[in-house]
Amino acid sequence: MLSAVLVEAGRVEVTERPLPPLGRHDVLIKVTACGVCAGDVDFWLGKSDRPMPAPLGHEVAGVVLEAGRDVTTVVPGATVACWVVEGGYSEALVSDEQFCVAADGTCPYPAVAEPLSCVVNAVGLATPQLGDDVVIIGAGFMGNLLQLAVQLRGPRTVTVADVRGDALERAASLGATHTVDTSSEDLAARVAEITDGRGADLSFEVTGANAGLELAEAATRMSGKLCIVGYHQGGTRSIRLGHWNWMAFHIVNAHVRDRTTILSGMRAGLRLMSAGVLDVAPLVTNSYPLERIGEAFQAAAAKPGGFVKAVIEPNGNGHLAAVSGLVPGESRRPVPSRDQA
Repeated sequence: MLSAVLVEAGRVEVTERPLPPLGRHDVLIKVTACGVCAGDVDFWLGKSDRPMPAPLGHEVAGVVLEAGRDVTTVVPGATVACWVVEGGYSEALVSDEQFCVAADGTCPYPAVAEPLSCVVNAVGLATPQLGDDVVIIGAGFMGNLLQLAVQLRGPRTVTVADVRGDALERAASLGATHTVDTSSEDLAARVAEITDGRGADLSFEVTGANAGLELAEAATRMSGKLCIVGYHQGGTRSIRLGHWNWMAFHIVNAHVRDRTTILSGMRAGLRLMSAGVLDVAPLVTNSYPLERIGEAFQAAAAKPGGFVKAVIEPNGNGHLAAVSGLVPGESRRPVPSRDQA
């Protein structure tokens, strides 16, 4: 089967790789889509300490082709989202059934179950309360998902900060009460104005960069919560820990490694999508076949106007194209702002 391997920073090769034998509790999955994660993009850019060469891809959805003799939870023909560590950019993969979550056949984007799990679990750990003033720093795909989930908890205000105009327009269209362009506006001053001088009850940092941590510090009130959602790969980060101590911040690390919790979050995310409570369709903007995976990484790193999320469809673009009208490599038009809608 064909599979994408990161050979060195900036270079992905599609090569033949053998599939492992099917165990009694394993399923063979034909991969229909695998999302391009920001963590994989950082690895591709050389910002990770992980060794190379390495297979990539972990946001997997597919169809079960074959089941081991003792498999009881899924059947051939079922659509599943699958939790894997790597190797998702492949035509097929073998997984233990315990890491597969059945997806409603009406759910158009089951590949986003894994990032949705991250968001569901982040919100669960940070526990935003009714009437909270919330700040989200970073309006990319994960920031957008987080915004949608936080808004289900009944905040008083949701302020989204970023440096990209199109990202802020999208955040407004998704329901943000306020947006702040931190390239030209003082986030702390704007949040103080919005919150009657108190500061945010809860700030989510979703950038994975030191500047995002500094902005979260500036926006959060004394004894407020600061939740780290961004994936901080490579190098070190510097914070004013003495000031964080003095401010009595409640620090929440939203990164989860417990498999049971990850899978529970995937199930919750799929239920929300299937019920129409969360609509991720406007956020999946680009589709690429496996042989053009390099272009997908370039787009995900550059984030041209209108780009939010790319997926790789190793076995063709039929499913995503059918539900979205996307042409491989093309970008959906940006989500309009409230004024444009």
